[in-house]
Amino acid sequence: MNARQRRGLLLLVLSLLLALGAFAGVIAVINDVESKVGPETTAYELAEDVDPYQEVTADQVVEVTIPERYVPDSAITDLDQLADKVAVGPLREGSLLQRDMLADRPELQPGQQEIAVMIDASTGVAGKIYPGASINMYAAFRVRQQGGEDEDEFEIVRLMVNNAEVIEVGELTEVDGEDRSTMEAVPITFALDNTDAQRVTYAEAFAEQVRLALVAPGEETEIPPEERTYTIMGDIVGNPHAGLDELFP
Repeated sequence: MNARQRRGLLLLVLSLLLALGAFAGVIAVINDVESKVGPETTAYELAEDVDPYQEVTADQVVEVTIPERYVPDSAITDLDQLADKVAVGPLREGSLLQRDMLADRPELQPGQQEIAVMIDASTGVAGKIYPGASINMYAAFRVRQQGGEDEDEFEIVRLMVNNAEVIEVGELTEVDGEDRSTMEAVPITFALDNTDAQRVTYAEAFAEQVRLALVAPGEETEIPPEERTYTIMGDIVGNPHAGLDELFP
């Protein structure tokens, strides 16, 4: 073997040793990263914004793979955990979905029933009513004294239900009005006992206007019977909640 061949062989061996060293370095780096990161797990991020108290469904999230050590214990790792859940606050696109962001959908209590009514969006606290909220429902009626003429008609406002629980809020829908015009209304489902369900049905059928008043959380006080009816005549005589017999003896 001449000098040139020996030199070539030496360079070949040196190149092989360098390649083996580089390969060993890469393996070491990979092992180091794996030792620091650890195994990965599946979690879910929101693919879109979700409004408070709206249902969170599987088509609103995307699956992501994250190192297990970086995933909080409260993270949603199974889509079955979304069943019958609603957002407890505004959720933003890209947020890692966690159990403390969700709450159970409100359920009926013994003796309650679901009843859905169409509420005019302009008079129903549009956009602010949410599942789990408490509302007071007021209805305005035109009343005529028994045996009276048209001029004996007067308006009363009546509290129909106090602290009614909202179960579900539907989508804004166009409905036909009595004068063949269209208006925007929202189907709202309440959890009510039998008597309150009848009151709501009566108001929807016969009231000239129905309004919802959103009750602040923690302020669900019982309104006394003597303060549940209002008339303008009562305001004039200084007692807006006076009974009708007292106003029209």
